[in-house]
Amino acid sequence: MPDQPSTLRAQRRAETQRAIQAHAVRLFTERGYDATTMSDVAGAAGVSPMTVYRHFPTKEDLVLVDQNAQVVAERIRASPAVGPLVRRIGTALIEAATALTTGEERGDLLLTRLRLMISTPALRARHLDNNYALQLAIVDALGYDPESDAAFAAHAAASACLAAMHTALVRWAEDDGETALPELIAQAFAAAFGDDVVETPPA
Repeated sequence: MPDQPSTLRAQRRAETQRAIQAHAVRLFTERGYDATTMSDVAGAAGVSPMTVYRHFPTKEDLVLVDQNAQVVAERIRASPAVGPLVRRIGTALIEAATALTTGEERGDLLLTRLRLMISTPALRARHLDNNYALQLAIVDALGYDPESDAAFAAHAAASACLAAMHTALVRWAEDDGETALPELIAQAFAAAFGDDVVETPPA
């Protein structure tokens, strides 16, 4: 049985992190990313600057940090080790997008974060780093020997899947979330890999 105090601490930490990020994204949108300081974020969130830095070591992290890599990795580990790699990875990415956009508040926050990523040069650069970290998490979750040909194939498949997903993310932000993100990701996968690669999620 999990240690209840540890679980409660983790929940409180996650809640604090979400609250700080929500205030940061609001301030970045209202005042501009460059014009907003970490101290501004701390004041808006009602915490000390040290608390902000504890959760988000850099200003870019206030926009980019989320649980996506963890959610995707969990979905891949839980999936049957059969079928094309792009199907396993694509299905996991769609399921993660569904989890991360469930609830109006969470979906709106992700949409606003994406707009900031697209419009802010420093965030676009860091987003590429995050994508590579997600690629590594995907390959690790697939469980291949890092030196094997299978791992090389997994890196190639993950990279292609993430490129298709990025196209869907940009369209979602540009269209102001008019179409559900999981549906857009499925459409991007169908365009890149064929209609039968992943199932289109229900509307």
